Amino acid sequence: MPQTTDQRAGEPAPTAAHPMPAPTEPPHDPPRGDRRSAGGAVVPVLAFAGIVVAVMQTMLVPVIKDLPVLLATAPSNATWVMTATLLTGAVATPIMGRLGDLYGKRRMLLASLAFMVVGSLICGFTVDMATMLIGRALQGFAMGAIPLGIGIMRDQLPRERLGSAMALMSSSIGVGGGLALPAASLVAQQADWHALFFGAAGLGVLAMLLSVLCVPESSVRATGRFDVLGAIGLTGGLVCLLLPITKGSDWGWGSPTTLGLFGGAVALLLLWGVYELRVTAPLVDLRTTARREVLLTNLTSIMVGVAFYAISLVLPQLLQLPESTGYGLGQTMVVAGLCVAPLGLTMMLTAPVYARISARRGPKATLMLGMLVIAIGYGAGLGLMSAPWQTVIISVVVGAGIGLAYSSLPALIVGAVDPSETSAANGLNTLMRSIGTSVSSAVIGMVLAHLSAPAGAVTVPTMAGFRVSFAIATGAVAIGLVLAAFLPSRPKPGTPRLLARSEAETGAFERVTRDADPAGTIDATTPMPPPAALRGTVRDPHGRPLPDAVVTLQGPDGSPAAHTVTGPDGSFAVTGLAPGAYTLTAAGYPPHADRVTLAPGDRERRLDFDLTQEAAATRPRT
Repeated sequence: MPQTTDQRAGEPAPTAAHPMPAPTEPPHDPPRGDRRSAGGAVVPVLAFAGIVVAVMQTMLVPVIKDLPVLLATAPSNATWVMTATLLTGAVATPIMGRLGDLYGKRRMLLASLAFMVVGSLICGFTVDMATMLIGRALQGFAMGAIPLGIGIMRDQLPRERLGSAMALMSSSIGVGGGLALPAASLVAQQADWHALFFGAAGLGVLAMLLSVLCVPESSVRATGRFDVLGAIGLTGGLVCLLLPITKGSDWGWGSPTTLGLFGGAVALLLLWGVYELRVTAPLVDLRTTARREVLLTNLTSIMVGVAFYAISLVLPQLLQLPESTGYGLGQTMVVAGLCVAPLGLTMMLTAPVYARISARRGPKATLMLGMLVIAIGYGAGLGLMSAPWQTVIISVVVGAGIGLAYSSLPALIVGAVDPSETSAANGLNTLMRSIGTSVSSAVIGMVLAHLSAPAGAVTVPTMAGFRVSFAIATGAVAIGLVLAAFLPSRPKPGTPRLLARSEAETGAFERVTRDADPAGTIDATTPMPPPAALRGTVRDPHGRPLPDAVVTLQGPDGSPAAHTVTGPDGSFAVTGLAPGAYTLTAAGYPPHADRVTLAPGDRERRLDFDLTQEAAATRPRT
């Protein structure tokens, strides 16, 4: 019997299948009862894991200036303590996401947290620079928890909870960062700085225990093997790209080392891209990544990352500068952290707001609204820098905008990729945000260093430097807003979108159609068009029935409508279709796509694929 996956109205739709000899499994759709029982603790536990990851990233911010003394090293070497975590986090995020899709998302989530715990303990027991770098590098693997958590949510939660859950998970990186700053400042002032690492290790262990107890393992799996060579190539390319971004100000932007690494990054990433396009089971599906909705979402993520990190670089410095400078606010480290903490709190509170807006307008509209709010916050910040309460206002407004924007990104990615690629695709998106924060750190750090003035024995940033930094963040938001404007929009509310369903749900056809019509244009007396079915067979290059071939149906508006896999005899069936023109894609050797039109009154059409020629023959029959 053919295997068909049901795609219910309102759930994130799968994408068209890409050419691949080894097809992925169909989306997992656990029974409603299972989803309810699993969903109760899944969201808070996964959100807590994301917050723990963010704590690990920001916990050393209060002691950055003291690291050269604490580690008995030069200031330029001490910055490697931050850079090591950034590099491993950027590399681990897409790799752990792919491993999760292949071998189990919860398993890889626990592995990511375990790396963080081990790294924290190593750092907690050392003052040696080399050992500290090893520990901080291991901590960076925890970044994989964000895309893995989003993947688990997609597999386990019912559609009515998925939007707000993914929003909270995506925002957790900012929530944890905002909450960790004052807590880390207090610990650094009152205790030995190694207590920061022991605290992170304890939080990591707690997150692991809660995940084991409350988070079920997903049954959704991608097929194929892990792309080891692709992982090595991506690692080399990212290291060559991010190293000069983060260390360029120390080495000199025109130095042979910086330029050589940038050139090496271009060469390695180009070779890696060519290889990924040819391998049967790539680490990153570049064909899917190149699709408009995925590409534009990832590019927008870079701009959001730039905007997010700018406020974290500017406000703490402004708050802690002495009042003798004429513009510094003279606050302690703890008070400065408390003034910036609303950034994370507001991001957390916007998750349910995002779900309501997105349900009515779609994630694209929510993303653009969030970026407008960010721009308003930074624009107001150009004139609101003369009192601590003003920095709180800036944090609240910018945090609300970033919360909306960050919440929209995973929804856009999930709606554009196959369920078996959810973690890998969100891992790449998280990587784009990391690149944005790296670029922000490098550019704004350079601006603040250039626009500085002596204040006693030290040199401090000027108010002009802070304002230019905010202007750069506003410019990044403007670029992101333009990119987001070209994202495809979802169908307008009130226009029924009839999705394919399994044959067992024939009786629910009218209910789904009416539920998709919130405007009330379809009532109980409105006659329903009879549902149609599309059936066929896929054959391999030798003319034999091709089992387990991915077959994807796109609706009249070009959006994914159904996703199925052929049975042992190569047959497939998609039922419950409304009249209209559909595009059916079969993945084989070579891949093939064809169009079929269902006329009003059609009950069944047949479309067979014979994948034995470059242009595979099709034989549609009524």
